[in-house]
Amino acid sequence: MRPARGSMRSIMTWRLRTRALELGARTLVCGVVNITSDSFSDGGLFLAPEKAVAHALELLEEGADFLDLGAESTRPGARAGDAEAAVSAGEEQARLLPVLEGILKAAPHAVLSVDTYKAATARAALRAGAEIVNNVSGFTWDAAQAGVCAEFKAGVVLAHTRGRPGEWHAQPQLEADALLATVREGLAASLHTARAAGIQEDALVIDPGYGFGKRLDENYALLRRQRELLALGRPLLAGLSRKSFLGHTLAPLFGGKAAPVDARETASVAAMTAALLHGASIVRVHAVRPAVEAARIADAILAAR
Repeated sequence: MRPARGSMRSIMTWRLRTRALELGARTLVCGVVNITSDSFSDGGLFLAPEKAVAHALELLEEGADFLDLGAESTRPGARAGDAEAAVSAGEEQARLLPVLEGILKAAPHAVLSVDTYKAATARAALRAGAEIVNNVSGFTWDAAQAGVCAEFKAGVVLAHTRGRPGEWHAQPQLEADALLATVREGLAASLHTARAAGIQEDALVIDPGYGFGKRLDENYALLRRQRELLALGRPLLAGLSRKSFLGHTLAPLFGGKAAPVDARETASVAAMTAALLHGASIVRVHAVRPAVEAARIADAILAAR
């Protein structure tokens, strides 16, 4: 690990299942492919496998470094993580695997991540060629997944969440110090679980979990102090794209109502850029081309003497 020239980001190697990615020298852009009927941003648009594959190939063409495929929504209020999840492991895999296989058939060298907290789905996706498991619960909703990731030597993203989606609206408001401590402690616990399962240190990336159990303005407090999470020793992924707190901030420009999802792209790029200037090495986005362009500028700022 060495510091990038003029930057707070360290240059590190992220070990995946069959390859490695360099982090820190430049921003990596992860494109989102939602194979769901109810995701907050684009639910239903890419539920058909052929549409999802076509969309994924477009994102790669626009410059995505890797893709994150999700087949169960974790939007606020969803039943993800509950004992009786709205989407079973079988249904999740039936949605996910044809798309994953279709992408790899068309683009064999594509790097694919699977957005799942279920051990069974992670195993099926890794067998089918996924390189990364993106766990929005940091292994807290299905602890068995840690062992699966270790077995396959997968790259892992551990995100922080406060409770499950159905509980987020009732989370108590926290002031900045308490919020940061909660996120830091939660991520530290997830890292401990990963290491105890045998996942190698250089396979791990952490995600503050914007919008995942954080009240509206709490997200800005977290973003302002995001770089403090680098003390945990792992690179940061930031997923701010089209989040609801951005829409609420824009409400005065939309007649007092939260900006709709399709009107949050400029705000998403602004928040993403702030995340990069506060230490993130990877960004997870729905619109890849604007993110790639903004990341070039942020990287130039970070590299400037």
